[in-house]
Amino acid sequence: MKTIKVILIIISTLVVAFLATGLLVQQTNYSATVSIDKPIDEVFSNFMQIDSVKNWIPDIKSVKPVNINPGITGSVYDVVVLNQGQEIAMTEKIMAYVLNEKVTLFYDAENMLKKDDYLFSEENGITTITLNAACQSESFIMACMFPYFRGTFQAQDQSYLNNFKTFLEE
Repeated sequence: MKTIKVILIIISTLVVAFLATGLLVQQTNYSATVSIDKPIDEVFSNFMQIDSVKNWIPDIKSVKPVNINPGITGSVYDVVVLNQGQEIAMTEKIMAYVLNEKVTLFYDAENMLKKDDYLFSEENGITTITLNAACQSESFIMACMFPYFRGTFQAQDQSYLNNFKTFLEE
């Protein structure tokens, strides 16, 4: 009987800790960086070409424009991603755009809201892209899980930036 009480106390503690995560951590933040041996104008223009995104983010099945603004900021796209055989539909909105300096993208993918802030800089012909990402969820249970998947999210975005580097330097 004492063993069962100890097990129940341990399980209860773990459940409370998990649920407290969703209350205490409202947003999961991380960053990723890549340096590309190309000038900033070439890197930036290739980064912004919607048609080439499939070359460096292999999970993307399709990207369709919904609303394209002349100043780019405010443009909206419907994106379909294949994740472990499942299609996930999301909306991508360009929140900020400064030529050769910055692009901020906002994604709404079912229970995940994500803001990707890409900063571009160049030194001696080498362009560095720095991604500052922030994820949060509309669902409390998902919000409890996101902090535990921070490393996974970061590794995935880092691999996409590495793929972009490979795509441009080939």
